[in-house]
Amino acid sequence: MRTTSELRDTILAAARTEFAQYGLAGARIDRIARAADASKERLYAHFGDKETLFRSVVAADAAEFFAAVTLRADAIPEFVGDIYNLACRTPEHLRMMTWANLEGLKLDPPSLDDPESVLARDIATIEAAQAAGQVDVAWQPMELLTLLFGVALAWAQSPRPDAVTADPAIVAARRAAAVEAARRIVTPAT
Repeated sequence: MRTTSELRDTILAAARTEFAQYGLAGARIDRIARAADASKERLYAHFGDKETLFRSVVAADAAEFFAAVTLRADAIPEFVGDIYNLACRTPEHLRMMTWANLEGLKLDPPSLDDPESVLARDIATIEAAQAAGQVDVAWQPMELLTLLFGVALAWAQSPRPDAVTADPAIVAARRAAAVEAARRIVTPAT
């Protein structure tokens, strides 16, 4: 018999698969319950409704995604490569965040005022890199961070039919291109 925590984790995993494929509107609670080997009643007891379950999955995925890479002042272009790698390894997390945006859901943004937040940490890292002369001071840290994510996730968001590939040579070349683009973006003007 599963513990309450195990059942919750199983439901979240089944919901991630369902929502990543169909989004909030297309997902079906009965499919999630069947995949989690749980009753719809148990699912509703844990999460209340489909949107709350969706938000729970998005929040867990976003937290896991953003905690999986660390921005270092001396390796900002490599951070872009790390994000690229992460998007290749966990495309379902990126799909969940994209579905949330498409659904127009207002998600709680990370706080800049919370010194423990990933966002606050990354902004402070960019500011430190700027102070050390490693990053162009013309950039506002939040704008730069947004652009770096855009570069890192460009292939994951590309409309090209060949954007998704498992070919190691192509993956490596795309990562290298993203890192080089980031290097050019952050390099201080001379």
